Amino acid sequence: MLSNFLKVNSKTLGHIRTFASKSGEVKLNFKKADTYLCDGPSHSTVTNKDELISFFTEMTRFRRLETVCDGLYKKKLIRGFCHLYTGQEAVCAGLESAITKDDHIITAYRDHTYMLSRGATPEEIFAELLMKETGCSKGKGGSMHMFTKNFYGGNGIVGAQCPIGAGIAFAQKYNKTGNVSLAMYGDGAANQGQLYEAFNMASLWKLPVIFICENNKYGMGTSQKRSTAGHDFYTRAHYVPGLKVDGMDVFAVKEAGKYAADWCRSGKGPIVLEMDTYRYVGHSMSDPGITYRSREEVNNVRQTRDPIENVRQIILANKIATEDELTVIEDTVRDEMEKASEKAIAAPLPQARELYTNVYIQEVPIRGVEFVNSFKP
Repeated sequence: MLSNFLKVNSKTLGHIRTFASKSGEVKLNFKKADTYLCDGPSHSTVTNKDELISFFTEMTRFRRLETVCDGLYKKKLIRGFCHLYTGQEAVCAGLESAITKDDHIITAYRDHTYMLSRGATPEEIFAELLMKETGCSKGKGGSMHMFTKNFYGGNGIVGAQCPIGAGIAFAQKYNKTGNVSLAMYGDGAANQGQLYEAFNMASLWKLPVIFICENNKYGMGTSQKRSTAGHDFYTRAHYVPGLKVDGMDVFAVKEAGKYAADWCRSGKGPIVLEMDTYRYVGHSMSDPGITYRSREEVNNVRQTRDPIENVRQIILANKIATEDELTVIEDTVRDEMEKASEKAIAAPLPQARELYTNVYIQEVPIRGVEFVNSFKP
């Protein structure tokens, strides 16, 4: 959790100073969201030093986490599937700042940064990826099956998390908690039939669910224009309002997230957010990411729309911090992630008996073998 990171490293980071206006506030404009069946949020906001430094730090942590994952995978320490979030950090950071920790999130398999934003430690995340017993799922879930408080994964079946997200929202309405559910999915899942079943039920029952399409332009290696008739996902629920948001601008995401959360909390039912974002890396670690798009395309997005660089330039332009002070943050984050990965590497593998825990309510003998050779708790 960012608050823990800032507390632990307060001596290193505490010297950052501000030269902003006397009020300490910075007014920002960003691209206005496209709307469908709703008015939409403002395209301006007021931020301050604390929020700017927080966004810069948190998104830097997200990216560094994934950079370390990339290295561990290439060293063959992480096995199996591994999907990185590099480039999409503004979506996770912006949405998290728009809701509370009592709200609920469910996503697909590009889930590492959501674990971090929800409060898991880097060590828990790396340990899970490395199949260690100190992992969040005790080493049995891996990259695609991570869970922490009010975060429901990490789901490997394309689009299957969306009906579950609606079910989580049903529980909030039934129990009158006042909380909302965020159901994340990608453009590759946007044509799944179960998504439209979830739209229908959520609309019928006015469930407090925000359906969020992270449109990074490619479903695995297939571009949106080759897979999808039409070019807008925020209008495709027909009877459910929607917004199309600049998903590379953390402030645009935050304002849209606040608007959507208020919409749901007021009893108006579901809403769809389409986040116009981009992943710099391949679909998964087995995908080089440049066989279906050019290096020039990727580099152009990095140079013109990078979410971390955007916040960096706002900080520097308003004299919130110097380049050297931001470098201190980056170095501190790098040190945090390296130490966490080293601890995870050194952690023990799960004991063999962990194969049988959390499977049945009661532990039972293994079928098909002599009883003397069966599992004994």
